[in-house]
Amino acid sequence: MFAPLAIQQQYLLPKKLLTVLMGRLASARLGSVTQWAIRKFIAAYRVKMEEAADPRPEAYATFNDFFTRALKPGARPISEAPFVCPVDAAISQFGPVENDQIFQAKGHSYSTRALLGGDARLASAFDHGHFATLYLAPKDYHRIHMPCDGRLARMIHVPGDLFSVNPLTARHVPGLFARNERVVCVFDCAHGPMAMVLVGATIVGSMATVWHGVVNPPRPREPREWHYAERDITLAKGAEMGRFQLGSTVILLFPKNVLTFVPDWAPTVPVRLGEPMATVIQHTAIV
Repeated sequence: MFAPLAIQQQYLLPKKLLTVLMGRLASARLGSVTQWAIRKFIAAYRVKMEEAADPRPEAYATFNDFFTRALKPGARPISEAPFVCPVDAAISQFGPVENDQIFQAKGHSYSTRALLGGDARLASAFDHGHFATLYLAPKDYHRIHMPCDGRLARMIHVPGDLFSVNPLTARHVPGLFARNERVVCVFDCAHGPMAMVLVGATIVGSMATVWHGVVNPPRPREPREWHYAERDITLAKGAEMGRFQLGSTVILLFPKNVLTFVPDWAPTVPVRLGEPMATVIQHTAIV
């Protein structure tokens, strides 16, 4: 079965060049041109500016400023649930990690080890655990928050391709999330390790974290890694941890015997930051 034309074109397009150019445009102060682009975007995607800390389009000097806009206080209450949704998004997939494989779409899976930059030891921590893949559409709020309390242990920037990560592409490009550029953030949590993987995409100008700032660019050919054992970077559930400058996907990884996703979760269902995502597995005591 042949892939749709839109997918075939992605193999041919100079995706990295387009991303660099769009990144420069999005960060440029172009006055009336920037304002025109922001207003067109708001109208096209029906962006809910009433939720923004500053709802005025003219308040944003660059398109990136608009795209990474903050929410007004109270716009996303954080649930008391032990694990909350870290973003506004649509659920792409979620479920168990089985034999180093994560489900992408019908007929496609990819390796946990590949997703995490080839680190077999780190990948083994999530064997028989759970994953959640959350797709941020252009209209969504594009800051990323913590699903639970965690202390930062490592960050890995993994160079890669820049395919689109929309649902159509996920259905047709094998190993999509493990081949695209990504930033892997590993936290130590009460339940054990947790990985939050920020996946880049076509025209995603950059990804940033609150402790590092912009991670990419630069885009070197080899992975880069940072360790934080000597620094106490602890983030509470619901706290901001990063952001996309033009949207993409977040993948969460948890160890086995930690959580159960809430019953109303299903692929394609829209979710919002702070909503209950999962409960803690209750272990039966052996008497």
